[in-house]
Amino acid sequence: MAVLNETPAGERLHITFFGRRNAGKSSVVNAVTGQDLAVVSEKAGTTTDPVEKAMEILPLGPVLIVDTPGTDDEGELGEKRVARSYREMERTDIAVLVVDGEKGPSDEDQDLIARFEEKKLPYLVVYNKADLVEKNRSLKANEIEVSAKTGWHIRELKDKLAALQPQTKEQPIIKDLVTAGDVVVLVIPIDASAPKGRLILPQQQVLRELLDVGAMGICCRETELPQTLEALNHPPALVVTDSQAFKKVASVVPLTVKLTSFSILMARHKGFLKTAVQGVKKLYDLQDGDRILMAEGCTHHRQCQDIGTVKLPHWIEKKSDRHLVFETSSGKGFPKDLRRYAMVVHCGGCMQNGREIRSRMEEAVRQGVPFTNYGTIIAEINGILPRSLEVLDGHWE
Repeated sequence: MAVLNETPAGERLHITFFGRRNAGKSSVVNAVTGQDLAVVSEKAGTTTDPVEKAMEILPLGPVLIVDTPGTDDEGELGEKRVARSYREMERTDIAVLVVDGEKGPSDEDQDLIARFEEKKLPYLVVYNKADLVEKNRSLKANEIEVSAKTGWHIRELKDKLAALQPQTKEQPIIKDLVTAGDVVVLVIPIDASAPKGRLILPQQQVLRELLDVGAMGICCRETELPQTLEALNHPPALVVTDSQAFKKVASVVPLTVKLTSFSILMARHKGFLKTAVQGVKKLYDLQDGDRILMAEGCTHHRQCQDIGTVKLPHWIEKKSDRHLVFETSSGKGFPKDLRRYAMVVHCGGCMQNGREIRSRMEEAVRQGVPFTNYGTIIAEINGILPRSLEVLDGHWE
């Protein structure tokens, strides 16, 4: 389990290093991080799978550094490694192309640059092995010569990376929806799927933002919600619930009190709530035999009453009154071809950065497949989606 004061991986700047085998990519990664993060060898193809490390790098702050296999790998296994390298672009905030300074850019390097530009990815081209060549190359603004071996220009490389950080305004989770002194009740079921001894990440993040603005977060289970509300001198400003308890919580919370879910707040935070609300309309146009992809951003041990594979499929079939086929994906195993699916229902994406989950959303939209998330569809199934969005009036992404 991550240390409690660590920035979650999904909130870190993702910097991914790409390049051919033996361009010195892993050596540059080690020089930038100041650690032996990646195995370095004269033998081509030492990095066979993406290697990642969460850390703090000045002047960048909290980052996730990813070293990928060479994009010129060969053979059947090599092709799979190259595909995994390309897949890393879906969650990359800044791409770094490491080029062998002795050999210059290759066709594979030019192909990578074309992919970066197609995806509108900020990128740097780093000519490594500057200690072995004359330093008279004409460089563009997003290019730099370095020597991973001697450390020459590594500091300047970090400064260039810092300058490429996206300047987009951070979308809060909840702190722009409440003010100092507000009481917010957080409904957190403790069932078989709840992690032992801790809260899940969205619950932690919501609590932290409430503390940041001076609001008062009160936690309870759905079974104690009536007593919690009765114990308050005044109605709370807002109730935030786990999506699975939406129906029960909505029946207890007065209509005069605003109500939403952790999942809906996370969808707004990650930048795909509007698409999720639009995509949920497909629920009323499903046909017998339609396939639905239940997608999760992380991998976890599934319980007998798992939300993504048991509860939610049952609720969707009951609401649509159709016999449906459900398929699942988890972690990085999100399908590229989505056309076989009638819709995609994604988790809240708390363990993914915004770029990765938006990339999945955009790919679904591009292929004409409705895209929604757990919290949005559960709210719709229970007839309370409009109510759960009221608190966001004027505060959408």
